Amino acid sequence: MVDSLRKIWNTPELRKKILYTFAMLLLYRLVGVIPAPGIDQSRIGSALNLPLLQLVNMMTGNAFSQMTIMAMGITPYINASIIMQLLCIAIPALERMQQDETGAGREKISRITRYVTVGLAALQAIGIVAGLGYISSTPARWLNMIMVGISMAGGTALAMWIGERITDKGIGNGISLLIFVGIVSNLFNGIITNFTSASAQGTTSGWISVLVIFVVAIVITAVVTFVELAERRVPLQIAKQIKGRRVYGGQSTRLTLKVVSVGVMPLIFAYSFLAFPGTIAQMINPNGAFTNWWNANMSNGSILYIIVSALLIIAFTYFYSSISFDPKKQAEQLIMQGATIPGQRGKNISRYLQNVVNRLNLFAALYLAILSAVPSLLTRNLNMSVPFAASSILIAVSVALETIRTVQGEMSIRGIDMDVEKGGFM
Repeated sequence: MVDSLRKIWNTPELRKKILYTFAMLLLYRLVGVIPAPGIDQSRIGSALNLPLLQLVNMMTGNAFSQMTIMAMGITPYINASIIMQLLCIAIPALERMQQDETGAGREKISRITRYVTVGLAALQAIGIVAGLGYISSTPARWLNMIMVGISMAGGTALAMWIGERITDKGIGNGISLLIFVGIVSNLFNGIITNFTSASAQGTTSGWISVLVIFVVAIVITAVVTFVELAERRVPLQIAKQIKGRRVYGGQSTRLTLKVVSVGVMPLIFAYSFLAFPGTIAQMINPNGAFTNWWNANMSNGSILYIIVSALLIIAFTYFYSSISFDPKKQAEQLIMQGATIPGQRGKNISRYLQNVVNRLNLFAALYLAILSAVPSLLTRNLNMSVPFAASSILIAVSVALETIRTVQGEMSIRGIDMDVEKGGFM
C-alpha cells in the first residue's frame, strides 16, 4: 500500500489530477454550508422524519437537513439520468441518438439531461421546501419560493459542473465521487452521534451496541467488496476469418458478466417506492389514521417493512436487469463478430445467455434483499440508530473500487507497475 501511494505521488500528472480532485471535492463541501435564501431557519428540524427525505439527506451529506443551497445535491441529476435512460428505450428517436457511433447523439442526450436536471432541481426544491413549511413569509412568500428554487437549482447545477470537471481533469467519475463524499460525511456524523450517545448513557449495553454496529459495518463492507469484484465468465470461441492475406480470429476468449450488474439501483427504487406514501401522508395529514398506521407498521426496522422492501428489491432487480442487458442483442453481436459459445449455436446462444443472466439475477436479488435487511434488523434489536444503510455501503464501495481501477489504469498507461497482489490497493 505504502509503495503504491509513493508511486502515485511521484507521478507528476497523476499527482496533479488527484490534487485537483481533492480541491474540487473541498469546494463542493464548502459551498454545501451556504444557507439557501428564503428559508425560515427557525422551522428547520422535522425534515428527517420524512422517509423519502432521509435518502436525499444521505446523498447530500446532511446538506438537506441544514437547508443549504446544496440541499438537492446531485440527486436531480441521478433522477434525470434514469428518466432519460428509460426514455431512450421507449422513444425510438432517442434510442437512435444513443446508438449514434459518431458520439453527437450521446452528446445531445447529455445536454438534454443537464436541462432536465436543472428543471427537476427547481421543481423538487420548491415542492419539498414549501410542503415542509420552511418557506419564509417575509417579505413575500412567492418571492422566497422563487429564491429557493433558483438557489437550490443553482447548487445542483454547480454540483453537476464540479462532477463533470472531476471526470474531465481529475480521477474517477465526478458524479459518483460527489455522492461518495456525501455518504462518507453522513456516516462520519452518524458514528460521532452513536459514540456521544453511548458516552452519555454510560452503560455497558450502549458500548456493546456501538461495537456490534462497527463490526457489522466492517463485515458488510468486506462482503460487498468481494461480491462487487465477482464475475461470471462465459467462454467464447472466435472463428477464423480471412481478410486479404491475413487470418483473424481462431482464438478462445470470454464474455465477462458482473455477478451483481444492477448495482444499487434496485435498492434506491425500492426505498423511494416505500418512502413515497409515508412522505405524502405526513405532508397532507400528519395525524391521520393512514399516517399513524404507516408510521407504526412500515417504519424502518418493522417486520412488514423488511418483508415488503425485500420483495420490491427482488422485483426491481429483475426489472432493471431487463432494461440494462438484452441477451438477444448480445447474442446477435457475438454472431456478427464470429464468436460462439462452446456447445451453443444460433438461437441457443441467446437462450444460454438468458439462463445465465436469470441465475445471476436470482443471486443478486437475494443478496441485495438480505443486505438491505441487516441495518433494519440492527435498528430493531439495538437501542441505537444505525448510521449506514445497505445502499450507502454499496455506493461507497463501488465508487471506491471504480476510483482505484482508474488510478491503476493511469499508472499502467505510464508503464508503472502496481502489483495488486503484492502491496497494491486490492
